[in-house]
Amino acid sequence: MNAVNLIGNLTRDPELRYSQNGTAIASCNIAVQRRFKNQNGEYESDFINIKAFSKTAELLAEHFRKGSKLGVTGNIQTGSYENQQGQRVYTTDVVVENLTFIERKTSDSGGFEQRQGNYSQTNQNANTSGSFSGRSIDISDDDLPF
Repeated sequence: MNAVNLIGNLTRDPELRYSQNGTAIASCNIAVQRRFKNQNGEYESDFINIKAFSKTAELLAEHFRKGSKLGVTGNIQTGSYENQQGQRVYTTDVVVENLTFIERKTSDSGGFEQRQGNYSQTNQNANTSGSFSGRSIDISDDDLPF
């Protein structure tokens, strides 16, 4: 079984590109806070690469920015490539199957807007849609780890 569930904040804006056959591909990183504190009494985070395809990729790139909190369900995919120096580079990514809107920063209010709903991509060619409803909550930029 290869299943991953994550909740965290984007560390940068998603990068959207298109393959030669026109499939949308979005990639970004998500910071996931660990459940325990270190010796200094602080929480540490893991920084995980995520990739999304097709409609999920377009949705991720359109609605999320650095600092946005989201939930991701997917699977781990490993790969490798040869860099310009001829060295083998190994990669590990979480491929997004379900994307959950938890909250996202709104540009006009300076606060956050709560988003409830999720977006599912059962396969790369599926036509699916998300449903959203929201309410405002107060969180300052100082509350974010980025």
